Amino acid sequence: MSTTVLAAGNHFIRPSLFTRAVQAAAGDAPLDVREIQFDWPHTPFGPVAEVIEASGSEDEMIEALQGVEICVTEHGPLTERILAHCPDLKLFCTSRGGPVNANVEAATRHGVAVCYAPGRNATATAEHTLTLMLAAARGVGDTHTDLRRGVWRGDYYDYDTCGIEIEGATVGLIGFGAIGSRVAKVLAAMGAQVLVHDPYVRPEALAGLAEQVSLDELLTRSRIVSLHARVTEETTGMIGRKQIAAMPRGGILVNCARGALLDYDAVCDALDSGQLSGAGFDVFPEEPLPAGSRLLTAPGVVLTPHIAGGSQEVAHKAARIVAAEVGRYLRGEALVNCANPGVFQAS
Repeated sequence: MSTTVLAAGNHFIRPSLFTRAVQAAAGDAPLDVREIQFDWPHTPFGPVAEVIEASGSEDEMIEALQGVEICVTEHGPLTERILAHCPDLKLFCTSRGGPVNANVEAATRHGVAVCYAPGRNATATAEHTLTLMLAAARGVGDTHTDLRRGVWRGDYYDYDTCGIEIEGATVGLIGFGAIGSRVAKVLAAMGAQVLVHDPYVRPEALAGLAEQVSLDELLTRSRIVSLHARVTEETTGMIGRKQIAAMPRGGILVNCARGALLDYDAVCDALDSGQLSGAGFDVFPEEPLPAGSRLLTAPGVVLTPHIAGGSQEVAHKAARIVAAEVGRYLRGEALVNCANPGVFQAS
């Protein structure tokens, strides 16, 4: 008898990518794969019932999951209501870095294992971070805008506005996980002095690459600061007016992590005053960015619409990571990236 799988994709990770990856991982195991496609990113994700960053509706998922044992998705929601109406579901794999679109506690009560795809976009996000860092350091945002308007600004070559080099600069990274560590390696290769604040990092991971310091020391020493922390109660709003004021005047701030880490009003004030000479942001406190946001007119800012983790390679990596969990499940092996490992017992 074949195992029924739902491939719930979107315009980034298409259902067909999930299907091909799952079929490859399943080997000779017979599968009945159904496909559904949600509208993200053309329609932004958001809360669905009690879960965050989801796409599609509970009713759509309930209908699509009837008779389904395994679901692979990126943003499809898994809520208490969905679980109550889909008794055949046993494995839910979300191709996100964490299971933010799944109610893991409810899934555990219903006997559904929840897997995710850590590190899927680490390389893409690290590269994008460096892109924004370099662009902010050399004023690419404002110069690009001026040229598109037909204005040639030779004064950007003035000493006070011509920017800085990465080589020889002190760069502080707040967080040293899969993304921050990749950024550190490139910065070190470019000749930067890299400081790291991460209470969970192992000292041996920094050897010869970066120096572990307190947050206060990182801020006071770093000409460029980049955020790579997860959002928790402890880290929410961790960089505000006091922290920005502690940076050397003319510093640069980059955030490709989460908007909740940073006080953006304080950033705009610092850009207006010259305390910050530049900034690069891919994430914001409200997404999409509102039309009246001060960030749209603040000087020295380079903005992208939360696309740091988006590359064609990421779509394939994410599909393969969750498909590998499907393969393990079908073979009765232990799941590797499981948020509630006690639910599924390897045979």
